[in-house]
Amino acid sequence: RRLAQAAARRRTAAMGKQEKRKAKGSGGGKKKKARPEDDEEELEEGSAAATLTAVQLDVAAAKAEVEAAADEIDRAAAEAAAEGEDAQQEGEAEAAPDPYLLADAKYIEKDTRWRNKQRTLVFCSRGVTSRSRHLCEDFRKMIPHHKTEPKFEKRATLQDINEICELKSCNNVFFFEARKRTDLYLWLARVPHGPTVKFQVLSIHTTSEVRLAGNCLLGSRPILYFDKHFSEISFLKLIKNMFMQAFGTPRNHPKSKPFHDHICSFYYMDKKIWFRHYQIAPEVPTAIDDPEKQALTEIGPRFVLDPIRILSGSFSGQTLYLNPFYMSPTALRVQARKMLRSPYLKRLHREADRKQRVEDTYEDKDPLDEAFE
Repeated sequence: RRLAQAAARRRTAAMGKQEKRKAKGSGGGKKKKARPEDDEEELEEGSAAATLTAVQLDVAAAKAEVEAAADEIDRAAAEAAAEGEDAQQEGEAEAAPDPYLLADAKYIEKDTRWRNKQRTLVFCSRGVTSRSRHLCEDFRKMIPHHKTEPKFEKRATLQDINEICELKSCNNVFFFEARKRTDLYLWLARVPHGPTVKFQVLSIHTTSEVRLAGNCLLGSRPILYFDKHFSEISFLKLIKNMFMQAFGTPRNHPKSKPFHDHICSFYYMDKKIWFRHYQIAPEVPTAIDDPEKQALTEIGPRFVLDPIRILSGSFSGQTLYLNPFYMSPTALRVQARKMLRSPYLKRLHREADRKQRVEDTYEDKDPLDEAFE
């Protein structure tokens, strides 16, 4: 641009000089001889015109290149837009068979961090029998995220368990309490705010005792199954939630394995909770990835839980639920003694009834019978 302006100024100055020279030539009669200065000026004017022409050509070439580049950019943008539309159409066509949008689901993305910090303390009191101790060991094998503790002293209070859980960094607890070396109770609590559920454990059959054919990987995560009653009855909903938090192994726990090869089942029947533990195995080796061709094989243990009461706090608080159908073991033993005494009582009642029937068969003596003797 600067070169063009300079060339324009030079050309304007040259044209002015030429007009002056013509005016002088037309006014004077004699012709003057050309001077060397005039030749230099003519050469300068020719070079300025050539420079201006070259500059104009360069500007025109630059404009042509800019226009060509703009055309290329527009063409590339149009092609990219067309490709984007084609890709979008192909993506929509491919996404059609995925009605649940699993490809975009965030909850199935691989995450190796342990987020659900659930720990369960499993221990028992002093005075438990060998069967109760083996049942406690079976619980520890089924719960990879458990913590252990030595036997709890009988002279200590149940509120001391909260301090033990705090030291162990546990927020769930299974506590087996033995009484009279015959009765076993199970306390399930959320620490430190509760609630707490108290059960009586009946019909205990440990894994080593039943010797069933099932087997599963130690440390694998269980599948928890609850029957329909746990979704209909109010206090069973609370118990179900507590079982899920205590039995459910957190994902990516350091001591767990990323497999689901066993299932813990809870059934509510006869006012009690029945527990069964099964292995999940394929019917044939080739159907290992087919969920419709899996078989259940019982592992053990087996036991029955009779719910007694639910407390609002951790081993304390108000009673939220009290089982009206529960009978304590002492009451059952008293009733059994009465039943053992009942044959003698029945015999006494039977003899008294017979004597009464005999007396009823005889008619009263008529006083007029003596008048006709």
